[in-house]
Amino acid sequence: MSKYQSVRGTRDLLPAQKKIFRAIEAIAYENSINYGFGQIETPIFEFSDVFHRAMGETSDAVSKETYTFEDRGGEKITLRPEGTAGAVRAYVSEGLAQNNPNKLYYYGPMFRYERPQKGRYRQFYQFGVEVLGLDNPLADVECIDLAYTILKKLNLETRCELQINTLGDAESRNSYREALVQFLTPLRSQLSEDSKVRLEKNPLRILDSKDENDKKLIANAPAMADFMTENTKVFFKTVLDGLTKLNIPFKVNPKLVRGLDYYCHTVFEFVTTELGAQGALLAGGRYDGLVETLGGAKTPGVGWASGVDRLADLCAGHLVIENKKPVSIITNSTETLELALVIASKLRNQNHYCEVFMNGNIGRKTEKSKKLNSYFCLQILSDQTNTLVNFGIFNFSNNVTIHNTIAKDRIFTKNIAGNIIVDEDIVNINSIVQKVINEIDVA
Repeated sequence: MSKYQSVRGTRDLLPAQKKIFRAIEAIAYENSINYGFGQIETPIFEFSDVFHRAMGETSDAVSKETYTFEDRGGEKITLRPEGTAGAVRAYVSEGLAQNNPNKLYYYGPMFRYERPQKGRYRQFYQFGVEVLGLDNPLADVECIDLAYTILKKLNLETRCELQINTLGDAESRNSYREALVQFLTPLRSQLSEDSKVRLEKNPLRILDSKDENDKKLIANAPAMADFMTENTKVFFKTVLDGLTKLNIPFKVNPKLVRGLDYYCHTVFEFVTTELGAQGALLAGGRYDGLVETLGGAKTPGVGWASGVDRLADLCAGHLVIENKKPVSIITNSTETLELALVIASKLRNQNHYCEVFMNGNIGRKTEKSKKLNSYFCLQILSDQTNTLVNFGIFNFSNNVTIHNTIAKDRIFTKNIAGNIIVDEDIVNINSIVQKVINEIDVA
């Protein structure tokens, strides 16, 4: 075994698995386009402040999980742990506000230094959407509807549950924060070390604690719903009514807060019980103050992201992926192999998948063709005297050669010296290519 292995928490995506990833991303992209989103691609690293300010210094993603380093120019750089902050940074720095509302879609690798386990990697893949410039609660509904549509296209809608909550507006959160601090202060000595820090800096994050003892302590905490302003209640009701009208099932989870500091109003997760502790398939919410935090004008925003690694784990063996069938070409000499590459190039340039087998005898090449589920096999064979080259189309479905009139057509004739004899009997290569394409059309 090689001493060089992939870094812990990362993995190689081999062709079979990458095919699943590409199929998932294609479904996400196609449906995002249908909902009016345009794709954006931001760098995989940003100045560290972009993530630290956006996500909050007390969030686990910043305080424990970011890959942060100083580059050779002395700049503090962070590999992106999530997609929203970078998209919002681009919205501000590229002056996209003049085209509001902006509906952005992204896909790519993210990086977090987490303890590796099933469904959780240190390099992982996400696709997500952001809507910037709309404060209408129905924008939240449309975002969730897109998420639900993608999950339906992946046949996962019955294997997960939409959980939703409201964090309210600033007034609601301030009132609740005071009540939560008052409740937890007498219990401070029983909190985890992380939650003791959060109690001083961002007490709402304690509700998101993974520590089992913290969970027991906050079970009797004041209910967030009791501190919501009337505007917040109307906003949340509009979201829930919209989901009901779209026949999207949901469950209100009053303990759901999400792990990042920028959220307000609507927060939601699609969760499954089939992946153990890593059950969140897709999550997001509203973040009306994030653009302002990153130096832009006050701008409402809402969005979500989904982990492709976890979706792929659930889809494996269930997602129907249409494999493109090849035309296989079998040859028996150097001369016919050269001709095969000419024909294959012409087919490929017309967007046909073509495999030319270079190793093995005719029998082994034929077996490889069958394993690839080829449309058919184009045989280009020299005769025993190596002076004639014949071609035939071999159909695997009924195991016979079809179009017998083609099977013995002469492609070209060579004399012993290898000079091509050009006469009226020669079959033009382009005509061979066209006959192959005709067979693909009826296959």
